Amino acid sequence: MAMVMLSTMFMLIKLAGERGVSVPEMVFWRQAMAVPLIAGWLLATGRIGLLRTRRLSSHAFRATSGTLGLVCNVTAAMLLPLSVGTTLGFTAPLFAVLITALVLRDRVGPWRWLAVVLGFVGVLIITQPVDLIGGRSGALPVAGLAAGLGAGVIVAMVSFQIRDLARTEAPIACVFWFALFGSLFAAVLLPFYGQRHEPHIWLLLVAVGLAGTLAQLLITAALRYGAVATVVVMDYTALIWATAYGYTIFDHLPPASTWLGAPLIIAAGLIITWREHHLSKRISPTSALDESAAEETVPAAPNMTREPRA
Repeated sequence: MAMVMLSTMFMLIKLAGERGVSVPEMVFWRQAMAVPLIAGWLLATGRIGLLRTRRLSSHAFRATSGTLGLVCNVTAAMLLPLSVGTTLGFTAPLFAVLITALVLRDRVGPWRWLAVVLGFVGVLIITQPVDLIGGRSGALPVAGLAAGLGAGVIVAMVSFQIRDLARTEAPIACVFWFALFGSLFAAVLLPFYGQRHEPHIWLLLVAVGLAGTLAQLLITAALRYGAVATVVVMDYTALIWATAYGYTIFDHLPPASTWLGAPLIIAAGLIITWREHHLSKRISPTSALDESAAEETVPAAPNMTREPRA
C-alpha cells in the first residue's frame, strides 16, 4: 500500500505539473501538508512526545539534502514517463554501494560489485546515451534523466544520514522534522514561483500531500512490523503501479529500453538486498539490535528515500 500511495503521489505530481504548477511550489505543498497531518495524528493518539529531540541541527542537515532529493524526484516525475522515473529511483542501492566503497572505505565483495555493474548496464539501456548524443527525437529529456539519477545519488546519501538519526530518534520524528524543515526551505522560493490556481489544482496539491504523507506512514509501519529484507523487495511493485498509471491516465506505455533495462536494475537491487541480509547475520547480537533500529527508516530502495522517494 505504501508503494501504491507513492506511485499515486508521483502521478498527481505529473498531472499538476502539466497544469502549470512549478517544482518549488510542488515541493513546498508536499512538505507543508505533511506537518499538520503528522502532528494531528500524534496528538490524537497521545504520542506527540515522540517528536522531542535534541538533534535539531542533524534533522535540518538531513532535510537539506532530502529536500534536494525531493526536487530531483519531482522534476523527474514531471519530465519523464512515470515508469522511467520510477525505475531510475531504484538506482539508490547502487549508489549506496559506491558510497560505501569509495567514501566510507568499507570492503565491498564481488556480489555487490556485480550488482553495481549489472544495475548500471540497465541504466545505460534505459537512458540510451547514443540517442542523447545524436539528439534523435526518441531520446528522453536529458534534464529528466539527470534528475532521476540525481535522486538516486541523494537518496543513497540520505540513507546514511537516516541511519545515524535513527539510533536516537523515532522514525516518525525523522519524517516530521524532514517535512517541517523542508517546507521552510521551499517557502523561501514561493515569492518567486508561487501563483494563483484554479480550485481543482489546489485539490491536486492537497492530494499530493495526503498521498505522500500516507506513503511515509505506511513505509514506517511496514519496516516496524516486517523484516527489512522482505519490505525492501516490495518497493519494486511501484513499477507496476507507475506503468498502470502511465497507460490509463497519460496513454503511455514504457519504451522497449525500459522493458530491457528495468529487470537488470531490479535484479541488481535484489542482489544487494540479499547480500546485505546475509552479511547482517554475521554481526554480534548487540550490533544487530543497533542495526535493526537504524534500518527502521532506511529501505535499500527509493522509498523514503526517493521522496525518500523521500
